[in-house]
Amino acid sequence: MASPRKKRVIKSKGSHEPKLRRPGAKSSSLSSVVSKTPPGPTIPITARDKRAGKLFEKLVALQARLRGPCGCPWDREQTHASLRKFLIEETYEVLDAMESGDARHFSSELGDLLLQVIFHSILAEETGAFTISDVIESVYTKMVRRHPHVFGDAQAKNSKEALKNWEQIKSEERAQKRDATRAKGSAGSGFPVPTAMSNLPGQLKDAAQPESILSDIPKSLPAALEAYQLTRRAARVGFDWDDLGGIFEKIDEEKEEILESLGSSAEKRSREKLKPQSQHELASSDVAHLEEEVGDLLFAAVNVARFVGADPEIALKQANRKFLRRFQWMESAAQAEGKKFADLPRSQMEALWNLSKQRESSKSAATK
Repeated sequence: MASPRKKRVIKSKGSHEPKLRRPGAKSSSLSSVVSKTPPGPTIPITARDKRAGKLFEKLVALQARLRGPCGCPWDREQTHASLRKFLIEETYEVLDAMESGDARHFSSELGDLLLQVIFHSILAEETGAFTISDVIESVYTKMVRRHPHVFGDAQAKNSKEALKNWEQIKSEERAQKRDATRAKGSAGSGFPVPTAMSNLPGQLKDAAQPESILSDIPKSLPAALEAYQLTRRAARVGFDWDDLGGIFEKIDEEKEEILESLGSSAEKRSREKLKPQSQHELASSDVAHLEEEVGDLLFAAVNVARFVGADPEIALKQANRKFLRRFQWMESAAQAEGKKFADLPRSQMEALWNLSKQRESSKSAATK
């Protein structure tokens, strides 16, 4: 292993070490951290880092070769759009591998995901949009900028304070990006905005609107993950439940509202002397209202997951797999007796379900 004295360091051009703050002096504002990128930190480069760098170079070169004139026909046909499904698939395969506990498999799937980043970067380079170097530099400078308590003179006593600072820095970055975009648009259009339009009743001028910390959460996220991101961001700036009990009270409240909505629908039909409806035959207006109430219930449930430190998307995935595993066992058990599961009476289905749960509990106990 290389001697500590011989370690290379990576240091931004013209950078200097962060200044030490006098004891008791006030921390620099987060605005000043955002307004200019912090000085490039001095970070030791180890033998591990050097080897990773060489292998990364080879992987980038390999993918560029596959896209080249004499490369792979399939790789040469790909676009950002055609690769989207693979990016999503690889992400979920990484999660599957992580849960499997197989380190080799986990490592392999992370490599597949890394290749997607490289592939998209090479496609972008071909159009002059950006390169893989831009991708790396962007995330490197971003991580330095958003950790002023490590690379600057700001302070964070715990992870909660660090996350709160992170979100505030991100919010100010978004505001700067918005201002830059607006300035670019104004300069390029050549058409001044009429004063009358800027003073329409009920409208706020763009410049007066604060930049939301929630504005850059992708709307294409799965609903549970989007809810998790929305509430997590809000919680980081102090908008959160005081305790788990408050969330359970909200869930009870939402349950009552669903039951009231179902009761109101039944009462309405009774007054109008209409046939009783099943829950699957509700009027479209009732369904829309119930859908809203159910959404509120699910949103509250996501808060439970976040509050206890669980990712709701992963938790629900695990519940789905557990149900799938148990249901398929019941189908197999019925088939072993020469029957179809669908033909069994409900009581026997419930009995098999309980057996599937006991079977898993026994297996789990045996492995401990």
